[in-house]
Amino acid sequence: MSTHRTIAVIVNGHTYERPVEVRRTLADFLRDDLGLTGTHLGCEHGVCGACTILLDGEAVRSCLMLAVQADGATLMTVEGLAQGDQLHPLQQAFQAQHALQCGFCTPGFLMTAYAFLKETPAPTEAQVRDAISGNICRCTGYLPIIQAILKDRG
Repeated sequence: MSTHRTIAVIVNGHTYERPVEVRRTLADFLRDDLGLTGTHLGCEHGVCGACTILLDGEAVRSCLMLAVQADGATLMTVEGLAQGDQLHPLQQAFQAQHALQCGFCTPGFLMTAYAFLKETPAPTEAQVRDAISGNICRCTGYLPIIQAILKDRG
C-alpha cells in the first residue's frame, strides 16, 4: 500500500500538483510543501481557529483535514487576500482598528471573517460575535476584531 498520493489543488489562484504523504495534514502541506506560512498552527485540535482557510469558499480548520482530502479543491489562504502590495479591505480594517497584537491568530480571524462577510455582508454585532466564536485571541480582546469586521462590511 502506497503511503503517498499525488494531489492537485488550486491555492490562491495557482495550481499545484504534488505527491503528499497520505497522513499529512492540510495545514502542514500548505506551510511546509507550498511555503504558505500565513496559515498558523495553534492547538492542532481545531479549537483555536488559527489554521482557518477557505476550501471551495467555506471556512475550514486545515489542521483537522488531511491534504489528500483537498484533492481537486480550490483553497484560499490569508496570502490570497491581498492583491500584490494592496491589502484587502478587511486587512486594512484590522490594521485601522488595531485588531491584532502578536498577529498569531490574525490569519484565522481574517479567513473566518472573509467567509462570513461573503454570506452576511451587513452583519449585526451579535452575528459577528457568533461568527468568530470559534477563534481564540489571547492578546487584543475581541472588541477591536469585532469593530474591524463591522467596519469592513464585506
